[in-house]
This record gives sequence, C-alpha cells and structure tokens, in this order.
Amino acid sequence: MKLFSKAKDFISPNEELKETLESSVKELLDGRILADKVIRRNIAFILFLTFLGIFYIANGYSTEKLYKKKVKMEREVRELRFESITTAARLMFISKQSEVKKRVNEAGLNLQESKEPPLKLYKK
Repeated sequence: MKLFSKAKDFISPNEELKETLESSVKELLDGRILADKVIRRNIAFILFLTFLGIFYIANGYSTEKLYKKKVKMEREVRELRFESITTAARLMFISKQSEVKKRVNEAGLNLQESKEPPLKLYKK
C-alpha cells in the first residue's frame, strides 16, 4: 500500500517545469533575483558577458557596413575600368595617322604631312 501512497505525491515533469518557470518570472519581476547571493557574487562576470554581447552585436553591424562599402567600391572600380578601356580605345583610334590627317583637314589648319622620315639624334 505504501507504493500507491507515494504515487499521489508524484508531480509530473510538465507541472514541475511550469512551477519553476512561474517562480523564476516572479523573482525576476519582483527583483528578488538581483538580491540573491549568487547573482551579487557574480555581478562582474555578468557585466562582462553583457559587454561582450554588446561588442559582438556592434562588431556585426560594423562588418556589415564595411562589406556594403566594399561592394560599392568594387562596383565603382568596375565602372571606372570600363570607362578607362573605352577612353584608351578612343585615344588609339584618334591618334592613327589617317585620323590625325582627316582632323587637320577638317579644322583647316593648312598643315602638310612630312615626306622625310624623322632623324635619330645620338649623344656622344
């Protein structure tokens, strides 16, 4: 018979968890949890963990900001590279002898093309 009397004292795990959770929330809201010796003894460690958490979050935001800046700069470099290639191609085209001759004639500068090859000067 003693076996059955013990069964009446048994509390299910769900009820026990519910009671513990309710008491924890009550202690937190009442402020009793801050007056506990364990909490007071470890307040430095708790503050250190809080600082680490804040630092971790700030580091994440900073990293995200740097990544966005990097992506923006890479896009700008790519656009400038395309512009550089286009400008170099245009410069090569307008510096051809036939293009120079055509532009001189269009401008009416009255210049003539040299018939003699250029001379090399040597230093002695």
